[in-house]
Amino acid sequence: MAILSQLILYPIKSCAGMAVAEAMATVSGLSAQGVHDREWMLVTPDGRFLTQRELPRMAVIAPRVERDALVVTAPGMAPLHLPLRLPLSDNSASLRVQIWDDAVDAADCGDAAAAWFQQMLGCACRLVRFPPGLARPTSTTWTGGAPSSARFADAYPLLLIGSAALDAINARMLAAGRDALPMNRFRPNLVVDGTDPFEEDYSASLRIGDVLVRPVKPCARCPIPAVDQDTGIPGPDPLDILQSWRAKAILDGAVCVGMNCIVAEGEGGLLRVGQEVDIALSF
Repeated sequence: MAILSQLILYPIKSCAGMAVAEAMATVSGLSAQGVHDREWMLVTPDGRFLTQRELPRMAVIAPRVERDALVVTAPGMAPLHLPLRLPLSDNSASLRVQIWDDAVDAADCGDAAAAWFQQMLGCACRLVRFPPGLARPTSTTWTGGAPSSARFADAYPLLLIGSAALDAINARMLAAGRDALPMNRFRPNLVVDGTDPFEEDYSASLRIGDVLVRPVKPCARCPIPAVDQDTGIPGPDPLDILQSWRAKAILDGAVCVGMNCIVAEGEGGLLRVGQEVDIALSF
Protein backbone atom coordinates (compact mmCIF):
# COMPACT_ATOMS: atom_id res chain seq x y z
CA MET A 1 0.00 0.00 0.00
CA ALA A 2 1.36 3.40 -1.01
CA ILE A 3 1.39 6.13 1.64
CA LEU A 4 1.97 9.86 1.45
CA SER A 5 5.02 10.16 3.70
CA GLN A 6 6.13 13.79 3.27
CA LEU A 7 4.59 17.14 2.36
CA ILE A 8 7.02 19.99 1.77
CA LEU A 9 6.50 23.62 0.81
CA TYR A 10 9.22 26.01 -0.28
CA PRO A 11 7.82 29.42 0.69
CA ILE A 12 10.86 31.21 -0.79
CA LYS A 13 11.95 29.77 -4.11
CA SER A 14 15.26 27.87 -3.84
CA CYS A 15 15.54 28.36 -0.08
CA ALA A 16 15.01 25.64 2.53
CA GLY A 17 11.80 23.64 2.57
CA MET A 18 9.12 23.66 5.24
CA ALA A 19 7.77 20.20 6.08
CA VAL A 20 4.11 20.16 7.14
CA ALA A 21 1.69 17.50 8.37
CA GLU A 22 -1.12 18.70 6.10
CA ALA A 23 -1.53 21.08 3.20
CA MET A 24 -4.21 22.26 0.84
CA ALA A 25 -3.83 21.20 -2.79
CA THR A 26 -4.48 24.15 -5.10
CA VAL A 27 -4.12 24.52 -8.85
CA SER A 28 -0.97 26.59 -8.17
CA GLY A 29 0.61 24.21 -5.63
CA LEU A 30 0.53 23.44 -1.93
CA SER A 31 -0.69 25.92 0.69
CA ALA A 32 -0.29 25.54 4.46
CA GLN A 33 -0.19 27.72 7.56
CA GLY A 34 -1.11 30.80 5.56
CA VAL A 35 1.68 30.52 2.98
CA HIS A 36 1.93 29.08 -0.51
CA ASP A 37 4.64 27.10 -2.24
CA ARG A 38 7.14 29.41 -3.99
CA GLU A 39 5.17 32.49 -2.96
CA TRP A 40 8.35 34.55 -2.51
CA MET A 41 11.41 34.75 -4.75
CA LEU A 42 14.79 36.45 -4.82
CA VAL A 43 15.67 38.43 -7.93
CA THR A 44 18.49 40.61 -9.20
CA PRO A 45 17.89 44.38 -9.03
CA ASP A 46 16.66 44.24 -12.62
CA GLY A 47 14.21 41.42 -11.83
CA ARG A 48 15.92 38.22 -13.00
CA PHE A 49 15.16 35.25 -10.73
CA LEU A 50 17.89 33.77 -8.52
CA THR A 51 18.30 30.17 -7.36
CA GLN A 52 20.84 27.84 -5.80
CA ARG A 53 22.28 27.38 -9.28
CA GLU A 54 24.01 30.74 -8.85
CA LEU A 55 23.83 31.09 -5.07
CA PRO A 56 24.06 27.71 -3.30
CA ARG A 57 24.00 29.41 0.13
CA MET A 58 20.31 30.02 -0.44
CA ALA A 59 19.86 26.43 0.80
CA VAL A 60 20.51 27.44 4.42
CA ILE A 61 17.94 30.26 4.42
CA ALA A 62 15.07 28.67 6.35
CA PRO A 63 11.49 30.00 6.50
CA ARG A 64 8.89 29.07 9.11
CA VAL A 65 5.50 30.45 10.07
CA GLU A 66 5.05 32.10 13.46
CA ARG A 67 1.63 33.60 14.15
CA ASP A 68 1.11 36.21 11.43
CA ALA A 69 4.63 36.28 9.99
CA LEU A 70 7.00 34.26 7.86
CA VAL A 71 10.16 34.15 9.96
CA VAL A 72 13.33 33.69 7.93
CA THR A 73 16.55 32.54 9.58
CA ALA A 74 20.10 31.89 8.40
CA PRO A 75 23.43 31.23 10.15
CA GLY A 76 24.89 34.40 11.64
CA MET A 77 21.81 36.49 10.84
CA ALA A 78 19.11 37.95 13.08
CA PRO A 79 15.69 36.57 12.08
CA LEU A 80 13.77 38.44 9.41
CA HIS A 81 10.01 38.78 9.95
CA LEU A 82 7.85 39.10 6.85
CA PRO A 83 4.17 39.90 7.48
CA LEU A 84 1.88 37.30 5.97
CA ARG A 85 -0.77 39.94 5.36
CA LEU A 86 0.55 42.26 2.72
CA PRO A 87 -2.44 44.05 1.23
CA LEU A 88 -1.63 45.09 -2.29
CA SER A 89 -2.88 48.54 -3.26
CA ASP A 90 -2.33 50.85 -6.15
CA ASN A 91 0.47 52.43 -4.12
CA SER A 92 2.32 49.16 -3.46
CA ALA A 93 5.80 48.93 -4.92
CA SER A 94 6.04 46.40 -7.71
CA LEU A 95 8.83 44.98 -9.80
CA ARG A 96 8.59 43.30 -13.17
CA VAL A 97 10.37 39.98 -12.68
CA GLN A 98 11.54 37.31 -15.08
CA ILE A 99 11.31 33.59 -14.34
CA TRP A 100 12.43 31.56 -17.31
CA ASP A 101 10.27 32.78 -20.22
CA ASP A 102 7.59 34.35 -18.04
CA ALA A 103 7.40 37.97 -16.90
CA VAL A 104 5.30 38.78 -13.82
CA ASP A 105 4.53 41.99 -11.94
CA ALA A 106 5.48 40.99 -8.39
CA ALA A 107 5.19 42.86 -5.09
CA ASP A 108 8.53 44.19 -3.85
CA CYS A 109 9.03 43.33 -0.17
CA GLY A 110 10.98 46.49 0.62
CA ASP A 111 14.46 47.72 1.39
CA ALA A 112 14.82 46.06 4.81
CA ALA A 113 14.17 42.61 3.37
CA ALA A 114 16.49 43.33 0.45
CA ALA A 115 19.26 44.42 2.82
CA TRP A 116 18.88 41.24 4.90
CA PHE A 117 19.26 38.96 1.87
CA GLN A 118 22.05 41.07 0.41
CA GLN A 119 24.03 40.76 3.65
CA MET A 120 23.37 37.02 3.80
CA LEU A 121 24.25 36.26 0.19
CA GLY A 122 26.81 38.95 -0.54
CA CYS A 123 25.14 40.22 -3.69
CA ALA A 124 22.60 42.81 -4.70
CA CYS A 125 19.09 41.32 -4.74
CA ARG A 126 15.45 42.01 -3.96
CA LEU A 127 12.77 39.85 -2.36
CA VAL A 128 9.45 39.78 -4.20
CA ARG A 129 6.10 38.16 -3.49
CA PHE A 130 3.64 36.65 -5.91
CA PRO A 131 0.53 38.85 -6.01
CA PRO A 132 -2.71 37.32 -4.71
CA GLY A 133 -5.30 36.71 -7.35
CA LEU A 134 -2.75 36.47 -10.15
CA ALA A 135 -2.37 33.31 -12.20
CA ARG A 136 0.81 32.26 -13.99
CA PRO A 137 -0.40 29.60 -16.42
CA THR A 138 1.86 26.61 -17.00
CA SER A 139 2.54 25.08 -20.38
CA THR A 140 -0.20 22.76 -21.64
CA THR A 141 2.28 20.96 -23.90
CA TRP A 142 2.66 18.13 -21.39
CA THR A 143 -0.81 18.22 -19.84
CA GLY A 144 -2.83 17.24 -22.88
CA GLY A 145 -4.36 20.70 -22.86
CA ALA A 146 -5.43 20.58 -19.20
CA PRO A 147 -5.00 24.00 -17.56
CA SER A 148 -2.76 24.55 -14.58
CA SER A 149 -0.78 27.35 -12.99
CA ALA A 150 2.13 28.00 -10.66
CA ARG A 151 3.51 30.84 -8.62
CA PHE A 152 7.30 31.01 -8.81
CA ALA A 153 7.88 27.27 -9.36
CA ASP A 154 10.06 26.50 -12.37
CA ALA A 155 7.48 24.56 -14.35
CA TYR A 156 4.46 22.90 -12.69
CA PRO A 157 2.80 23.26 -9.29
CA LEU A 158 3.83 19.94 -7.70
CA LEU A 159 6.90 17.71 -7.75
CA LEU A 160 6.45 14.06 -6.81
CA ILE A 161 9.12 11.52 -5.89
CA GLY A 162 8.79 8.00 -4.50
CA SER A 163 11.11 7.09 -1.64
CA ALA A 164 11.99 3.91 -3.53
CA ALA A 165 13.48 6.09 -6.27
CA LEU A 166 15.87 7.63 -3.77
CA ASP A 167 16.76 4.16 -2.46
CA ALA A 168 17.64 3.07 -6.00
CA ILE A 169 19.71 6.18 -6.57
CA ASN A 170 21.59 5.68 -3.32
CA ALA A 171 22.35 2.07 -4.15
CA ARG A 172 24.18 3.35 -7.23
CA MET A 173 25.84 6.15 -5.29
CA LEU A 174 27.18 3.73 -2.69
CA ALA A 175 28.33 1.26 -5.34
CA ALA A 176 30.33 4.09 -6.90
CA GLY A 177 31.97 4.90 -3.57
CA ARG A 178 29.92 8.05 -3.04
CA ASP A 179 27.80 9.12 -0.07
CA ALA A 180 24.06 8.46 -0.04
CA LEU A 181 21.87 11.48 -0.67
CA PRO A 182 18.98 12.70 1.47
CA MET A 183 15.63 13.39 -0.18
CA ASN A 184 16.00 17.14 0.29
CA ARG A 185 18.60 17.23 -2.52
CA PHE A 186 15.72 16.67 -4.97
CA ARG A 187 13.33 19.19 -3.36
CA PRO A 188 9.99 17.38 -3.80
CA ASN A 189 6.58 18.57 -2.63
CA LEU A 190 5.11 15.07 -2.33
CA VAL A 191 6.98 11.94 -1.23
CA VAL A 192 5.27 8.58 -1.47
CA ASP A 193 6.36 5.38 0.30
CA GLY A 194 5.42 1.85 -0.72
CA THR A 195 5.89 2.07 -4.49
CA ASP A 196 8.34 0.41 -6.85
CA PRO A 197 11.44 2.41 -7.77
CA PHE A 198 10.43 5.23 -10.14
CA GLU A 199 6.84 4.03 -10.30
CA GLU A 200 5.90 7.70 -10.49
CA ASP A 201 7.42 7.78 -14.00
CA TYR A 202 4.64 5.58 -15.36
CA SER A 203 1.76 6.57 -13.09
CA ALA A 204 -1.29 8.05 -14.78
CA SER A 205 -2.73 9.48 -11.56
CA LEU A 206 -2.56 9.36 -7.77
CA ARG A 207 -5.76 9.58 -5.72
CA ILE A 208 -5.05 11.02 -2.26
CA GLY A 209 -8.30 11.53 -0.41
CA ASP A 210 -10.42 13.90 -2.48
CA VAL A 211 -7.44 15.10 -4.53
CA LEU A 212 -6.41 13.62 -7.86
CA VAL A 213 -2.79 14.36 -8.75
CA ARG A 214 -1.67 13.76 -12.32
CA PRO A 215 2.00 13.40 -13.25
CA VAL A 216 2.62 15.21 -16.52
CA LYS A 217 6.33 15.69 -17.17
CA PRO A 218 9.61 14.16 -15.97
CA CYS A 219 11.67 16.58 -13.90
CA ALA A 220 14.91 17.39 -15.73
CA ARG A 221 17.64 17.95 -13.19
CA CYS A 222 20.03 20.89 -12.90
CA PRO A 223 23.13 20.95 -10.62
CA ILE A 224 21.12 21.74 -7.44
CA PRO A 225 21.17 18.08 -6.22
CA ALA A 226 24.94 18.55 -5.79
CA VAL A 227 24.32 21.23 -3.12
CA ASP A 228 24.31 20.07 0.52
CA GLN A 229 21.00 21.51 1.71
CA ASP A 230 22.23 21.69 5.30
CA THR A 231 25.40 23.67 4.59
CA GLY A 232 24.81 25.33 1.21
CA ILE A 233 28.12 23.89 0.00
CA PRO A 234 28.25 22.17 -3.42
CA GLY A 235 29.80 18.72 -3.56
CA PRO A 236 30.22 16.00 -6.16
CA ASP A 237 27.44 16.20 -8.73
CA PRO A 238 25.32 13.01 -8.64
CA LEU A 239 24.21 13.63 -12.22
CA ASP A 240 27.38 12.00 -13.53
CA ILE A 241 26.28 8.70 -11.97
CA LEU A 242 22.68 9.15 -13.07
CA GLN A 243 23.51 10.16 -16.65
CA SER A 244 23.74 6.67 -18.15
CA TRP A 245 20.68 5.47 -16.24
CA ARG A 246 18.18 8.30 -15.88
CA ALA A 247 18.64 10.24 -19.14
CA LYS A 248 15.33 10.72 -20.96
CA ALA A 249 15.32 10.87 -24.75
CA ILE A 250 12.00 12.74 -24.72
CA LEU A 251 13.80 15.60 -22.94
CA ASP A 252 16.89 15.59 -25.19
CA GLY A 253 18.86 13.33 -22.88
CA ALA A 254 18.30 15.33 -19.69
CA VAL A 255 18.76 13.43 -16.43
CA CYS A 256 15.34 13.12 -14.79
CA VAL A 257 14.31 12.32 -11.23
CA GLY A 258 10.73 12.84 -10.06
CA MET A 259 7.61 13.91 -11.91
CA ASN A 260 6.07 17.32 -12.31
CA CYS A 261 2.36 17.10 -11.51
CA ILE A 262 -0.87 19.05 -11.68
CA VAL A 263 -4.01 18.90 -9.55
CA ALA A 264 -6.56 17.28 -11.86
CA GLU A 265 -9.45 17.08 -9.36
CA GLY A 266 -10.19 18.17 -5.81
CA GLU A 267 -8.94 21.75 -5.86
CA GLY A 268 -8.92 22.93 -2.25
CA GLY A 269 -8.75 19.41 -0.82
CA LEU A 270 -6.50 18.62 2.12
CA LEU A 271 -3.53 16.31 1.87
CA ARG A 272 -2.20 14.73 5.05
CA VAL A 273 0.97 12.81 5.83
CA GLY A 274 -0.01 9.19 6.33
CA GLN A 275 -2.84 9.15 3.80
CA GLU A 276 -3.21 6.16 1.53
CA VAL A 277 -2.35 6.82 -2.11
CA ASP A 278 -4.27 4.97 -4.81
CA ILE A 279 -2.07 4.85 -7.91
CA ALA A 280 -3.36 4.21 -11.41
CA LEU A 281 -0.63 3.16 -13.81
CA SER A 282 -0.50 4.42 -17.38
CA PHE A 283 -0.44 0.97 -18.96
